[in-house]
Amino acid sequence: MPDTRRRRAVCAAATAVVAAPAAIAPPSAWTGAVVAAAAMATAILRRPLGPVAPVLAAGLVAGLSLVTDAVHPGPQGLVLSWLPVEFAAMLVLAGRVIRRAPVRQAALVGSALALALMALPLRFTLRRPQAVLEPSVVAVAMAMFPVACAVGVGLYLRGQDNQRARAVQRARREQRLDVGRDLHDFVAHELTGILLEVQAAQVSAYDEEENRELLSRLEAAGLRALDSMDHTLQTLRDPEAPALAEPPPTKVHGLADLSEVVDRFLASGTTGGSLELEPGLAGAAPRAIQDAAYRVVLEALTNVRRHAPSAGRLEVEVVGVPGPALRVTVTDSGRQGGPGGLPARRPGGGGTGLAGLSERIGALGGDLSAGPHARGWRVRGVLPLRPERRGRG
Repeated sequence: MPDTRRRRAVCAAATAVVAAPAAIAPPSAWTGAVVAAAAMATAILRRPLGPVAPVLAAGLVAGLSLVTDAVHPGPQGLVLSWLPVEFAAMLVLAGRVIRRAPVRQAALVGSALALALMALPLRFTLRRPQAVLEPSVVAVAMAMFPVACAVGVGLYLRGQDNQRARAVQRARREQRLDVGRDLHDFVAHELTGILLEVQAAQVSAYDEEENRELLSRLEAAGLRALDSMDHTLQTLRDPEAPALAEPPPTKVHGLADLSEVVDRFLASGTTGGSLELEPGLAGAAPRAIQDAAYRVVLEALTNVRRHAPSAGRLEVEVVGVPGPALRVTVTDSGRQGGPGGLPARRPGGGGTGLAGLSERIGALGGDLSAGPHARGWRVRGVLPLRPERRGRG
């Protein structure tokens, strides 16, 4: 509100100054003052006609200026009192319309303003006592330069605005993709574990102690899934939040967390296995690389639970390789005829989890592969210890 009142005060003062010469002019010359005041008010107030859209108001100014060029009968000496104000105001309107209006309106109203601007000097030159063509041509040619500048500035700022809007859309899309990947990585992992625990309990009867342990594991997995879901909802709660701001913080896991997730996996089923973690890697690898390695293991364990819950053996290996790089490998022995799970895996059928993980690792300069190995399945990721982030195409 204070800004609006300030604009109105400035507009009123400027109008009084512009209209002052009309006090000594005959009524036939007032049309020039009216057009100049209307153009200036539209440029300053942006919405001088209230509910009328600014682009429509600018179009009305252009039309009024062209009509005045055609019918203005007043003394030509007074035209010079208002012509510079009208010209400057319409330059501002042309640049603003071209920058901000929808494409069709910008083309139509922008063209009308440009035409009015180039025709404006003719209001003076064509009504001189001895009108000749040469001054009119020179005046129009001189008017073309500032008009071209206004159009160029409007188009440049419009391009910058469009580029910024696309950047905002990309940032929002990337943030939502990150949230979706986190949701898949953690919530799907826990829910798959809960489902397979329940399936296993239906196949073989548990005694009272085993039931208590089962319920305790289900409770812990459910709480972890709810925590991940709460974080996801918190991230998505405000869809109008500035997309270019720093995204909400997410938990970054490291190689030290692998022991817990592998132990929890082995404790929740009949699969045996081991984790081989090369000493010193946790201190040498960057946090982004450690988090990516953790997600490789988590995704592989989730797929084992979904597709081969009866696998007899699971091997997780995290070692350093020449490059220098970190290599993380998860290998299972395949289905052994136990509880069913989902249909058998096939090469290239890893679903959105492996696809999203491959994109994440590729952005760090690494590589992810997954496919049959012996009778089972192997997931392997190779991550550079000095990552170079790549753009996503």
